[in-house]
Amino acid sequence: MAEVIHFSKAGFEQAVAAGKPVIVDFWATWCGPCRMIAPAIEKLAAEYGSDVVIGKVDVDQEGLLAQQFGIMSIPCVVAIQGGREVKRIVGARPYGDYAALAQSLK
Repeated sequence: MAEVIHFSKAGFEQAVAAGKPVIVDFWATWCGPCRMIAPAIEKLAAEYGSDVVIGKVDVDQEGLLAQQFGIMSIPCVVAIQGGREVKRIVGARPYGDYAALAQSLK
């Protein structure tokens, strides 16, 4: 069972360079909606972690990475394939939306 990776900038760049699709949840500890979707992100890692790297970036700790992706609102879940962003979901959404995103990357 795969776990959610808590990315630093270097770890994030390494994961993207490895070639597997990546789903990253941009979040913050003080963000209520971010805490609401945390179980969905954990479930994504458990269900899709063998095909897709699932990670989180704390926007307060990794502000430059959040800025690089133009994150204006959190939670913001970004799908990256082939080294580039292919889709993003902004705001708290039902688990099925995140699962469909992961399924589209397989």
